[in-house]
Amino acid sequence: MQQRIKDQKYSSRELPHEEKIDIVIVVDMLLTGFDSKYLNTLYVDKELKQHGMIQAFSRTNRILNATKPFGHILDFRGLEAQVDEAITLFSGSCEISPRQIWLVEPAPSVIRKYEEAVNKFKKFMTGQNLAFTPEEISNLKGDEARAGFVNYFKEVRRLKKQIDQYTDIEEKQRERIEAIISTDHLDGFLGRYIETYKRLMPKETTREQVELLDFELVLFSSTLIDYDYIMELIARYSEQDPAKQKVTRTQLVNMLKSSTNLMDEHCDIEAYIDTLTVGEGLNEQEIRKGFAKFKKQKSKNELAALATSYGFADSVLQGFVDDILDRMIFDGQNLTELFATLNLGWKERVYKEKALMKKLAPFLRKQAEGREISGLKAYE
Repeated sequence: MQQRIKDQKYSSRELPHEEKIDIVIVVDMLLTGFDSKYLNTLYVDKELKQHGMIQAFSRTNRILNATKPFGHILDFRGLEAQVDEAITLFSGSCEISPRQIWLVEPAPSVIRKYEEAVNKFKKFMTGQNLAFTPEEISNLKGDEARAGFVNYFKEVRRLKKQIDQYTDIEEKQRERIEAIISTDHLDGFLGRYIETYKRLMPKETTREQVELLDFELVLFSSTLIDYDYIMELIARYSEQDPAKQKVTRTQLVNMLKSSTNLMDEHCDIEAYIDTLTVGEGLNEQEIRKGFAKFKKQKSKNELAALATSYGFADSVLQGFVDDILDRMIFDGQNLTELFATLNLGWKERVYKEKALMKKLAPFLRKQAEGREISGLKAYE
């Protein structure tokens, strides 16, 4: 059972959900001696006090990442007085209220901070002579302005993520949160944030504003928006009645762009969605097979274009790549032999080898799907 709890770290794509575990009912064992970063909520229907209470509550406080900033305690025994006693006892002597140290702020306070952060973000956009819309982010001039966007939006998203953790948000509060900035706009800005990451981080720059950026991509990661979930949504997109669309292409694309889990695949998935027709009626299995076929053909076309630009026959470069991926080994001698067929001078051959590998290395990494290709780093 402990192993199944630990296996929560794997996505459903890596390990079937039925081999993991979501809820455990305990009396004493696991209550005070078990540590799991994935434990988010403790439902208490038992009298607890002092050190036993602190130990039990602390089971939820193993911070996983920014998607879990704190743990939840749902109390069915009315233990507030015991909580105050315990946190006062174990806080020692300090000037700050123990409740401020141990307990998170109430939701209304965080909502106020969220509104303030959004207003600062709006003021920043106004200062750039831009409207407060995701589309305008592409019109930011210079890396300093883009760095400003990163920092303002990161704070907005951090507070929104914290608000999402609360289980006692009332309907009027939800309406206010949506009025501060709509979910669609938030997702749109999130997509632009990830695009900005791709644009800024690979750059060799000495600009202090960029060097000090902390993108915190984990803050935007979601266990929900993974490969399986997207495939399911695309199937629903394909199966729905065109006159009664519940899932639109725009919604799918925004969701893809807002997920750091699918950064390496979202361009391929987006292009695949463009090949589908609403109401076509493809089920999830057909969608998965179709996407695999689409990716294979897309890779084949990319390689063929690369072969043509360097004067190779399609089959020659394809065979070169297939051999690398079959053995997961990159052999520099094979690269030399590949160019030997073109009868080039040594200077031109070396130049073209480097130019080809600049384009081919990322292609090989993508095809390897996370597996390491021995010897490839020497050419990157």
